[in-house]
Amino acid sequence: MKELFQHAAMTDGLIVRVAVNFLPEQSRIEAGTWFWVYHIRIENESDQAVQLLTRHWRITDGRGMVNMVEGDGVVGEQPLLQPGQSHDYVSGCPLTTPHGSMEGHYTFRRHDGSQFEAAIPFFPLAAPATAG
Repeated sequence: MKELFQHAAMTDGLIVRVAVNFLPEQSRIEAGTWFWVYHIRIENESDQAVQLLTRHWRITDGRGMVNMVEGDGVVGEQPLLQPGQSHDYVSGCPLTTPHGSMEGHYTFRRHDGSQFEAAIPFFPLAAPATAG
């Protein structure tokens, strides 16, 4: 698992794993746009069902400019994860610099109605030197 997902964080029995890749074919470097795709796997290692409600991202570009992104669910879904289940999704991030980072958290609801925040690990966005 570590080979595929370079970054991971655990909160209250939930593991959030991230794999990130620079996509030169989606980037328009001459126009000042670099693009990354990231694959998230959320694993429920707790002893109760949890539902993902919202996402909260902090995206920082190479100039230190911060963009906060919040919304319901992930890619249009609010998955319910039973103990032992996982959920995968893929999304992307464009930046106007060849380097940056992402981090954040998801808000989950437990079966008993209580809510908690699960950390999304910090991960760098770095284009190869030849790409910018």
